[in-house]
Amino acid sequence: MYELVMMWDWLGFAIRWLHVITAIAWIGSSFYFIALDLGLRKAADLPPGAHGEEWQVHGGGFYHIRKYLVAPAEMPEHLIWFKWESYSTWLSGFALLMVVYWAGGELYLIDQSKADLSLWQGIAISAATLSIGWLVYDRLCKSGLAERPTLLMVLLFVLLVAMGWGLNQVFTGRAMMLHLGAFTATIMTANVFFIIMPNQRIVVKDLQEGRTPDAKYGKIAKLRSTHNNYLTLPVIFLMLSNHYPLAFASEYNWLIAALVFLMGVTIRHYFNTRHANAGNPTWTWLATFLLFLGVIILSTAGLEHEGDAEEEAALQGTALVMAEAAGFEEVHEIVMGRCSMCHAREPFWDGIRTAPKGVVLETERDVARRAREIYLQAGVTHAMPPANITYMEPEDRAAIRRWFRAAQM
Repeated sequence: MYELVMMWDWLGFAIRWLHVITAIAWIGSSFYFIALDLGLRKAADLPPGAHGEEWQVHGGGFYHIRKYLVAPAEMPEHLIWFKWESYSTWLSGFALLMVVYWAGGELYLIDQSKADLSLWQGIAISAATLSIGWLVYDRLCKSGLAERPTLLMVLLFVLLVAMGWGLNQVFTGRAMMLHLGAFTATIMTANVFFIIMPNQRIVVKDLQEGRTPDAKYGKIAKLRSTHNNYLTLPVIFLMLSNHYPLAFASEYNWLIAALVFLMGVTIRHYFNTRHANAGNPTWTWLATFLLFLGVIILSTAGLEHEGDAEEEAALQGTALVMAEAAGFEEVHEIVMGRCSMCHAREPFWDGIRTAPKGVVLETERDVARRAREIYLQAGVTHAMPPANITYMEPEDRAAIRRWFRAAQM
């Protein structure tokens, strides 16, 4: 079983690597086309139906690009579709969600001090949030609000903040941030799958069959694409937040997420304005700085350590098995001597204000709940303590391995 633990960790690493690769491809193409679209220029020799053109240089060559608002007069022989970057990013992210937060739900997903839920109930809520939000958002976009894009963006922001608050009533802070990011990414991918691509297929089919395409399909796709553009940067922050307890382990983590969404707007507004040659809105720098300052203040205003309210509750599930396994007392003493000075509710190692990654290792309950991480970080590998700064001996690491393996028998 302990070999399975290592293989499972490698599986998570492989899926995370794939997720990052595909996300780079999707975000890169998204940012490129937004910048291209905003930088198009009129020219006297543009063919009928062409909206603008741009000359670019890259990799030692020159590129001449033209955009048609609806479609060219004739269908080109070769047409590249940009869709798989989005689909593969979402699919790999969903797989990672299942590996980390569903399979590891006892530790990472459900906060029993907030809601008394079983694992399957937490997973059901996790899955539901990915679809319910999209249905509400899609309904808003298909209403008359499509003609009032600013108001629509404000309502989308309210929806995202409400979702963040709601998730925080059930999940751990880390899971809340991750699920809010996944919820937002689902909206973005669903925009591509259900709106942008079908509309483009309608236009292509009209061309192939000799009909004049309706410009409304391009207008609808453009609205969804703009939303995706402004949501991209906050999603990246939310996905990275699980590495930083100052972001997720705060009483006000849902407000931090709200400010991050606003920063996504100010940052993208600056670059979009610059790409469109419509000015230099340097005021967005100050706005972004003030928003980030608000994030910092909120992160230290109400720090919490997930599970503190559960300390007197009975252990259950995997944690109970680990606490009853042979060698647990010895490992607990090792962790107290080698790890708890940093991984404490109030760390006393100089320079460390909060437990790294929010991992607290003070009580027997803490050690039992974090058994898998202790095994991988300090038993199988020498990742912890960093640089072996507390001089964990080989015998200590061997004791950790024996304890973990004893629990699997």
